[in-house]
Amino acid sequence: MKIIEAMKQAKDLLRKADDLVEKIKKNCVLTSVETPAYPDQKAQISEWLQAHSDVVKEILRLRTAIQRTNISTPVTIELGGKQVTKSIAEWIQRRKDLASFELKAWNSLNDRGIKEGTTQGPSGTPIDIKVIRYYDPKVRDEKLDLFSSEPALIDGKLEIVNAVTDLIE
Repeated sequence: MKIIEAMKQAKDLLRKADDLVEKIKKNCVLTSVETPAYPDQKAQISEWLQAHSDVVKEILRLRTAIQRTNISTPVTIELGGKQVTKSIAEWIQRRKDLASFELKAWNSLNDRGIKEGTTQGPSGTPIDIKVIRYYDPKVRDEKLDLFSSEPALIDGKLEIVNAVTDLIE
């Protein structure tokens, strides 16, 4: 089974679990004037509860296998002209929020609205105002581009990896 198949199966099993919960809720109790929908309603409720438990166990098995696979499988992505290898799990964390944290830091490098020019000092003498940057704007722009595009690069690569990588059971 491929990773993507396990992910889709787990999603479908969640839907099945929700359906079973709805059936249980709807049929677990009746008034004395209602007719049961099933010949042995109590047994049916027990079957649904057991089926729900079995579905939850299978979701756990699949999720654990996905995590095991994600931790064990290295993936190489080209970022900024360099080949970077991390596990699927590490790329997921980068995609989730870490790349945007890095983008935020590099985005904070700016001129804070400071304008170059001339102003008058306290004694009326002209003072030249210059912007002094403690960063390289070229490097900042490269990093902004890199960290802005990283999530899309990760998404594209992981779509392929999830489709071709066998699940580690």
